[in-house]
Amino acid sequence: MAQITAAMVKQLREMTGAGMMECKKALTEADGDMDGAVDVLRKRGLAAAAKKAGRATNEGRVGAVVKGDVAAVCQVKCETDFVALTDKFEGYVNSFTEAVVENDPADVEALLASEFNGSSVQDQLTEAIHVIGENMQIGKFQRLSIEGTGAIVPYIHMNGKIGVLAAFTFGKPETATDERFLAMGKDVAMQIAAIPPVALDETKVPADVIEHEMGIYKAQAAESGKPEAIQTKIAEGRMKKFFKENCLVDQAFVKNGDVTVAEYIKSVAKEIGDDIKIVDYARIALGD
Repeated sequence: MAQITAAMVKQLREMTGAGMMECKKALTEADGDMDGAVDVLRKRGLAAAAKKAGRATNEGRVGAVVKGDVAAVCQVKCETDFVALTDKFEGYVNSFTEAVVENDPADVEALLASEFNGSSVQDQLTEAIHVIGENMQIGKFQRLSIEGTGAIVPYIHMNGKIGVLAAFTFGKPETATDERFLAMGKDVAMQIAAIPPVALDETKVPADVIEHEMGIYKAQAAESGKPEAIQTKIAEGRMKKFFKENCLVDQAFVKNGDVTVAEYIKSVAKEIGDDIKIVDYARIALGD
């Protein structure tokens, strides 16, 4: 049995808003596992929200590079915010991100071993460390590509703290340079930055996520004491709400809560006279 410390109880209380004693009981039941304790409290209806524990924050920035129908976002860390905000550091970040676009590496190790602009990315990173004068590390990255006619819209938020790509397909090539499309693409990318979705739409939500959430909702419904058929309807209703809040196309559009993101895209497509669909997205925050 894991030892439950006062610091653990305090952290769980800050994450969930539940009482100290309830937090201690939940941690004991979960054998000290923080995520498990959050689930225990949610099942009892005692967690105000399932907030993730704060992650260690490293300085640095996220870069975004688009080259035709391929794009990437890449996180590069450094020691101080002062360095992260310099043009030189941003140049290195964009170069490493471009290497992701060009080389399509499977992971960071493969990226470092790959060749780009005449030398390995590892050698370029080592040189950058010497030039910048701080330790640097390439972190998480994501790469997107689209098939057919379309465009990928990049967005960098908060001086590089968050990088987003929003990938669209459409019928007319000229849509890619239409100011109305570009404004809409930026709006959708900003939405992804502000309210991180779990998936593009309901069909893309991982099965384990659905199973996990449904288990929580069924446990909550069971506390009502209502007949099993009613409990099932309650759980299914909460699952639908989860999809609406966490699937990008079903989320309320942040600039106009009366329409969903999908409806907003459709309205702009109608104005342009084209069939525009969002088909993929990527989002990386500095603390990921």
